Amino acid sequence: MSQYTVVRDYRYPIEEVWHVLTDPEYVARWTTTGRGGRPEGYAAVAGTKFRFVGKPTMGWAGVVHCEVTDVDAPRTLRYTWRGDEDSNAITVVTYLLEPIAGGTRFTWTHTGFTGPAGFVMSKLLGNVRRKMLTEGVPPILAAYHSARRP
Repeated sequence: MSQYTVVRDYRYPIEEVWHVLTDPEYVARWTTTGRGGRPEGYAAVAGTKFRFVGKPTMGWAGVVHCEVTDVDAPRTLRYTWRGDEDSNAITVVTYLLEPIAGGTRFTWTHTGFTGPAGFVMSKLLGNVRRKMLTEGVPPILAAYHSARRP
């Protein structure tokens, strides 16, 4: 079984990082960095079914079907991930936020990939996530933080 994990430290309080990573208005801004998809119907509420819609490619319709399974704000969010609505191949994405000196550590883990195709998919998605979390999230966090300051 394959998985990938991306860890990033942000210099903002956990509540601000949580907000940018889970508020639908902000999620749409950073998930489209690189080759990521925009969320449709997303809410950080257990039981919420939503989709990420991206650019279709050969062998993929461009839609990922997800369902939020666990929320413990502002520390944990977990949702399922299926590349095809009728697929039995379900993987799981987990967000873990931890306060650290000077900010917040964010760990994104995506587990459950199987077989050679799963290995390739985990590598591809891992690269996209690294770009989102390195290039997409920081400027959005900075803007959100600045807007909150008196």
